[in-house]
Amino acid sequence: MKLYHGGLVEIRVPRIIVGDHIGDFGVGFYTTTSIQQARRFVKTKCDREQKTSGVVSIFDVRDDFLQLPDFRIRVFKKADEDWARFVEANRRNPNYEHDFDLIFGPVANDQVYASFALYESDLIDFAELINRLKVRKLTDQVLFHTEKALSLLKYAGSEVVQCPLK
Repeated sequence: MKLYHGGLVEIRVPRIIVGDHIGDFGVGFYTTTSIQQARRFVKTKCDREQKTSGVVSIFDVRDDFLQLPDFRIRVFKKADEDWARFVEANRRNPNYEHDFDLIFGPVANDQVYASFALYESDLIDFAELINRLKVRKLTDQVLFHTEKALSLLKYAGSEVVQCPLK
């Protein structure tokens, strides 16, 4: 199975880097099964950093990697209350800790982030947040949260993505 990581530079050896941005599932190395999603992420990073190109790094992983018994794995099948609570915990508390090696689930897009912002500002309640999530078609993300999990990824190539400056 192929997984894709969108960024500004090619990544041949994935690493867990604690940066200034915590993702939906916490700190780690994020990938997706959707090359289109990875390309969109590259373009978002290019816009933010005023760059003219970025890279989708491509990795091979076992097809059954989400069922491996030696790993602590959390799978969110949809953007439901459990998913929202987990994302909320990671967004509200940069020091939030969990003990999963791998997490798979929906990726929050701009519309979902807007809904979370309304919720965090107390403009909508949690029930309304969940209601808004139900109508969104979201792509997926896979967080590799530990060095052990990163060992499953095998570099398979890359693709340069051109990003015209706005």
